[in-house]
Amino acid sequence: MRMNASKVAVIGAGLVGSSTAFSLLTQGVCDEILLVDINQERAHGEMMDLRDGIDYLGRNVKVSVGDYKDCGDADIIVITAGPPPKEGQTRLDSLDLSKKIIDSLVGPIMDAGFSGVFLIISNPVDIIAQYVWKLSGLPKNQVLGTGTALDSARLKAMIGELVGIDPRSVHAYALGEHGDSQIVPWSRVTVGGKTFAEVLRDNPGRFEGVDLDKLAHDTVKAGWEILRRKGTTYYGIATTVTCIIKCILHDENRIIPVSTLLEGEYGEHGVFCGVPAIIGRSGVKEIVQLPLTEQEQARFHASTDVIRSYVKDL
Repeated sequence: MRMNASKVAVIGAGLVGSSTAFSLLTQGVCDEILLVDINQERAHGEMMDLRDGIDYLGRNVKVSVGDYKDCGDADIIVITAGPPPKEGQTRLDSLDLSKKIIDSLVGPIMDAGFSGVFLIISNPVDIIAQYVWKLSGLPKNQVLGTGTALDSARLKAMIGELVGIDPRSVHAYALGEHGDSQIVPWSRVTVGGKTFAEVLRDNPGRFEGVDLDKLAHDTVKAGWEILRRKGTTYYGIATTVTCIIKCILHDENRIIPVSTLLEGEYGEHGVFCGVPAIIGRSGVKEIVQLPLTEQEQARFHASTDVIRSYVKDL
């Protein structure tokens, strides 16, 4: 990875990819953004649109369009390419097409000399992240997926709205698959230093009838609710990805739940899934192991089993 000017390549210039580029640009996260898409006209159009606003930003950022051969010197490659979600599907339904896309791009990128960090958005993200790791031959810390980062933000927003505080004062994680089997370890959720259970117990009149299972379910289905209303999601994930990229480029050592390879952590081996991890310059620096209840641990294992059942066929 280059240690001077920072370069982020975004593979896929659709709604998610272009929103990610816009977020990177407006936040001034990197020095250069490279857009790569099989639809060159679309990529050039996005580049032109992004460039038009640079004069009114806080810094100059180079925005360009290229091919896989131009990705060799990137610090981070964001893979957004994949089929658009359809109502009634699960994220797992897009695996076959996403796999074909990954097959077409990882080899040429590695042949270009890439040695940075792969950040995967394409669904099913846990499985695709593991597949990219397998194909690339990079160290495990240099390949990660967005995992349950966005799910966790949605969960915190729901809890914050319920309690009436800024969601940034809520500490909560969704774990496991970025999909229907993900879990919320309620024993680890805290609000202002108090466990969520204590908050509910100490305010019986205010929070009577709070359904934790419904909150967890609503977290899982939040993306599909957005899709039902507007066709797809892109702002939330673009902002999430931008935060992860900042953590890598600036070596922030921030804890974010991303999809990464487990090798003994949480009692799991050889599977990518969403867990809290310290994110810095090298990608995933360390996995944070939360103490789970017996029931939470069992549900976490069930979630990783879902991922593993698909990974074995890759």
